[in-house]
Amino acid sequence: MIVITAPTGNIGRHLLSGLLKSAPAAGEELRVIVRDPARLPEEARGAVDVVTGSHADADVLDRAFDGADAVFWLVPPDAALTPHDAYIGFSRPAVKALAAHGVGHVVGVSALGRGTALADRAGIVTTSLAMDDLIAGSGAAYRALACASFFENFLEEADSIREHGFFTDTVEADRKAPLVAVADIAAAAADLLLDRSWTGTGSVPLLGPEDLSVNDLARIMTEQFGRPVRYERQTLDDMYTTLVGYGLNEAFVQSIVDMKRAKDEGLDAGVTRTPETTSPTGFEQWCAQTLKPAVLS
Repeated sequence: MIVITAPTGNIGRHLLSGLLKSAPAAGEELRVIVRDPARLPEEARGAVDVVTGSHADADVLDRAFDGADAVFWLVPPDAALTPHDAYIGFSRPAVKALAAHGVGHVVGVSALGRGTALADRAGIVTTSLAMDDLIAGSGAAYRALACASFFENFLEEADSIREHGFFTDTVEADRKAPLVAVADIAAAAADLLLDRSWTGTGSVPLLGPEDLSVNDLARIMTEQFGRPVRYERQTLDDMYTTLVGYGLNEAFVQSIVDMKRAKDEGLDAGVTRTPETTSPTGFEQWCAQTLKPAVLS
């Protein structure tokens, strides 16, 4: 039995779709924890066991983890809370339930940066790494998917690209860094959940196929869209002011700013690129399949 949290989110929906195809042949049953079962895809209806509720709820977890062999753990960031409450507080009931039910294996979504000089001052990333340590203490074998920044973050810039011809970030324009597609994260999670021969705790870096700068991304977007796209750098102070203006928790906003600062200082450069850390989907492919339709719609 594999339990999937956040099965309708960016990563979870890809994971659920993949496991619906591959789990039966491996003799695995699937269970999902979901707030609104109506949001599950049609192919999941009747094919998975559904536990309705939040995976921050101890009673929900007690039902979901009963008889479970493996769990996919993803915390949906809640910008109305402090980072500690959003990640550590959210995960504490899960740690107790994992131990109580003797769940053998957990795969979690985390971030790059562990072992670097920036790891303890990287905002949300620092908190995410602390969450990994918390889960690793449950007694289950644990693998943290140490992800680079997601391609999918650029979907938030689709309106700006369409209407104004630019996207924003806070990083230096020519700094190259890894980027990854959520579909590749889901594929890595599926592999680990289905082949549970691994033991102990550790991380699985996911770096995408190549390091790219935001200027590289602007060039690729220009080529894909057939119209000029440029990068405009936003200051960290402006980012802070904008996000707080949306009514987000100030401590959570500061943790985003701290993460952005750390990434611009090389947080994601601590892992050597190898065939094992390189994931297949390139930005050109993702841009053509996902971002282009969103921008040109």
